[in-house]
Formats: sequence, structure tokens, C-alpha cells
Amino acid sequence: MDKLKIKADFTKYIEVFLQKNAKLNLISKNDEKLLFEKHIYDSLGIKLFFEKYNITAGDILDIGCGGGFPCVPIAIEFPEFNVTGLDSIRKKINAINEIKEELMLTNLTTICDRVENIKNKKFDVITSRAVADLSKICEYALPLLKAGGYFAAYKSRKAQEEIRNAIKVLAKNNAKIDEIITYTLPLDEVFERNLIIISKQP
Repeated sequence: MDKLKIKADFTKYIEVFLQKNAKLNLISKNDEKLLFEKHIYDSLGIKLFFEKYNITAGDILDIGCGGGFPCVPIAIEFPEFNVTGLDSIRKKINAINEIKEELMLTNLTTICDRVENIKNKKFDVITSRAVADLSKICEYALPLLKAGGYFAAYKSRKAQEEIRNAIKVLAKNNAKIDEIITYTLPLDEVFERNLIIISKQP
């Protein structure tokens, strides 16, 4: 991914986010210095998945969206997707709603609730980043996934260990690991990230 082009595209978002963060502490002060490198760029790792699997539109659910990662960067970068950010903490959802209004993101909606209470809708793609271990999040995510849909879980270097622990819940939900997409964040030290791609069988 072109770091400089992406950063230019997200200048306004960075400005607005930092204003909100000063009041709400959505991410730590130390992380503010690396907002683009650690949070925005990481969120856009999903672009590698979209391109490889030729996914060009659909309904996306981001479980445990927190301060808006990855749902807000996805909504900015991919206006053709309908993105829903889900989190149970009201102040975080309120912050995302304010960012949404300032950036005029008409393709982004939010839900303030626990994931286990979401039962009325199925999604084409579900994401989660820094939420829970894979087996736990799969229990909640996979029932909300359309048949033929994908769950993209952002994970660290422990991805293989988490996959081993998730085998039973994957089988229970008729899902399988398609692959792990690995990418590196633009930091001074080597910082690998893994996007675990799980498909739900028709």
C-alpha cells in the first residue's frame, strides 16, 4: 500500500480524530504520535483482502469498533461499502458519530450494544480488531455472517496459536480458515500484522 497517498487522503480524519481524542481518550497519548502508522494503516490492511478476493461492495460489520478502527478508515477508503460499527461503550459510539458527521460519511452507521444482542441482520463481511481471542470472537461473529461471507480478524504474531484454539467453533458454524494475509506496518521496527480470513460455507 502507498503510505504517502493514504496519509494524504486521511489528513482531515486525523485532524478530527485528534480533536475528539483530546476530550475522550479513545487511544493513549503515546499512540497519538503513531495514529496513522498503528491504527489507520493497520485498519486498511483489509484492502489486501478485498483486492485478492475481488470484493467490491456489501454490508460490513465491525465488532468492538472502539475508537473507530477499522470501521471509520474502511468507510472513508471504500464508500461503496455499507459499514456498521458496533460497540457497547456509549462514549466511543458518540465519538464515531461526531466524526461521521464532520467527515460526512453517509455509508457509516453505528450500533451501541453488545454483539450477542444483534440478531436481526446478516453481513457480507465482518471485522474485529483488538477485541478478543479468535475462538471467542468467532462464537459471536460467525452466526451474523451470511453464507458465503467472510470474517476478517486482525491479529498479531500469535495468529497460529489462536487458530488452533478456534477449530471447534469454526466447525460448529460451518466455517473454515481460508488464509492468513500478512503485512507490515510502516514503523521503524519490523511490526508484522496478520489478517485471518475465515469463510462461511454456503
